[in-house]
Amino acid sequence: MRESSPAPWRSEDQALIDRLVAGDEEAYEVLVRLHGGRLFACARRLLRDEQDAKDAVQEAFVSVHKHICTFTGNAPLGAWLRRIVINHALMKLRCRKRQREECIDTFLPTFDAAGAHERTPHTWQESTDRLMERNQTRRMVRAMIDRLPESHRTALMLRDIEELSTREAARVLGVSETAMKVRLHRARQALRTLLLEARLAVDEETR
Repeated sequence: MRESSPAPWRSEDQALIDRLVAGDEEAYEVLVRLHGGRLFACARRLLRDEQDAKDAVQEAFVSVHKHICTFTGNAPLGAWLRRIVINHALMKLRCRKRQREECIDTFLPTFDAAGAHERTPHTWQESTDRLMERNQTRRMVRAMIDRLPESHRTALMLRDIEELSTREAARVLGVSETAMKVRLHRARQALRTLLLEARLAVDEETR
């Protein structure tokens, strides 16, 4: 049987990894230049604070420096780095002063005594990441995501924006996959409700 050709990213990643393992300091400069911007954007989305995001990325690169030999090459180097940054960002979130989190029920659809929607439900079927691709809705979506309780906002960001699998997101959050699915479902429901309210408010202003 003919062996499949290696993934196109492997040869490029491996050359850089070999230099990093050998202690080539210039290789770390290359690593930061190639991946620093995307990692910072990822950390900032999760932390919503520029300085915290910078700290998380710096800590992640320090961790990479110490543990580069553990990179297995089963995934692109960039994906591995992003997982590390996400872990450092989540540690920062956990270390922040804990405040009483607003109940997500505040943002979920409401029903009358007969079980019908008190407000006509919207018909949007697009996923969060697709909504974020539209220039005209991106700012609104980000603002509504930021209104979600932290635990649900983080679940939504990891799954829909950072595109981690449900299992990966559950692992980094320290919850079961079932709990992750429930949290994500409620976060998506809440986000759509908030987006509907925002759209209705815009419609009222333009009448």
